[in-house]
Amino acid sequence: MSLFLGIDTSNYTTSVALYDDNGKIYQEKRLLPVKTGERGLRQSDAVFHHTKAYPELICRLFENINEKIDAVGVSFAPTTQEGSYMPCFLVGESFASSLATVLNVPLFKFSHQQGHIVAALYSACKLDLLEEKFIAFHVSGGTTDAVLCENDNGVLKITPISSSNDLKAGQAIDRIGVRMGLDFPCGRELEKLALKSDKEYKIKIKLYDGDCSLSGLENKCLKMLQNSEAQEDVAKFLFSYIAETLSAMVNDVFLKYGELPLVFAGGVMSNTIIKDVLKSRYSAFFAEPTFSSDNAAGIAVLTKINHKMK
Repeated sequence: MSLFLGIDTSNYTTSVALYDDNGKIYQEKRLLPVKTGERGLRQSDAVFHHTKAYPELICRLFENINEKIDAVGVSFAPTTQEGSYMPCFLVGESFASSLATVLNVPLFKFSHQQGHIVAALYSACKLDLLEEKFIAFHVSGGTTDAVLCENDNGVLKITPISSSNDLKAGQAIDRIGVRMGLDFPCGRELEKLALKSDKEYKIKIKLYDGDCSLSGLENKCLKMLQNSEAQEDVAKFLFSYIAETLSAMVNDVFLKYGELPLVFAGGVMSNTIIKDVLKSRYSAFFAEPTFSSDNAAGIAVLTKINHKMK
């Protein structure tokens, strides 16, 4: 049996995954520790925690695996765009390069965003879309992006379409959650709060040449908290606003590019409130929660695809 190893050292999660010839994924991942009250990690701290976590995760992943690895894949940067860079990805790239050299197998490099999109396709059983043109939304702590995805001689080519011109969706969620006293990352606990609210909000979204702005959302939520509005209502407003923002972006993208297949990826898209709104309006594909958050699964799948093309 052939096995393909994927490695991803994003800003908040160390993850490793194996993808086999039967289409099964085995993965191990660890969320990096963030101190209570903090809204994230410095890159130097992220590098330290990745370096510490990686050997243990690899040992756990291979505990019951005896087959030979055919190829190694790794995320080397947040996106494929020029200038995209974060030091934490150097940890995974260094380990992957050394491992591929020792094993004498090919090394393939992909962006973190490519991994997210392919993980969503795998989870939705829609890897066949990689042969077509489609629209993907990558919504996380570092991105609120709509991108055009195309097959360029076997390579997943990504062209940016629109984005947030300030705060990202995941950042807004974590900033408001931390202000409420929740531990970072705050998405899951905020969702539990929001599901207790029976409020319905009418929200009008303004785009700027297709791009959104979410800094105003943070200000509105902070004002609601200052006015002693219930935390569950603030959480419900927060997720409703993000859902309406994404919906407005989808409508704008469809006007410009036509109603291409639509895929949602990234940690924010595991939120049921946002997902339910978008599912009610569009025929779209979503990842299951374990494949929505940062993980190496998509990197492992891409590694197999590219290895087979050699």
